[in-house]
Amino acid sequence: MTENEISKEVVDLCFYLHQKYGPGLFESVYQQLLAYELRKKNYHVQEQAEIDIEHEGMVVPNAFKADLIINHKIIIELKSVKALEDVHYKQLYTYLKLTDLRLGLLINFNVKLIKDGIHRVVYRI
Repeated sequence: MTENEISKEVVDLCFYLHQKYGPGLFESVYQQLLAYELRKKNYHVQEQAEIDIEHEGMVVPNAFKADLIINHKIIIELKSVKALEDVHYKQLYTYLKLTDLRLGLLINFNVKLIKDGIHRVVYRI
């Protein structure tokens, strides 16, 4: 599956979960629910994937944790905040760069309409 096909499925599941539970839960709850739903559809899902980075031969273990990595192709960064900030987009962009992945979804569940909380971040078009 392509990144776009996977992201469409993720977005559809976010709509489903937001409609069912609404805003206001912890990020970890949305993460578990989304991971569960994706696994039901036979996606490979890594939760809180610990990512090492290398700098001039030195490895920094567990430099960051990606909320979800789907099929080794897409990073999902989940939030449940009043408003997304520029740093959230930059954080996801850095995660994509360090993992050499192309597409990330920044999803804030703490919104009235989930369509307003879903944002694509692309690294290296």
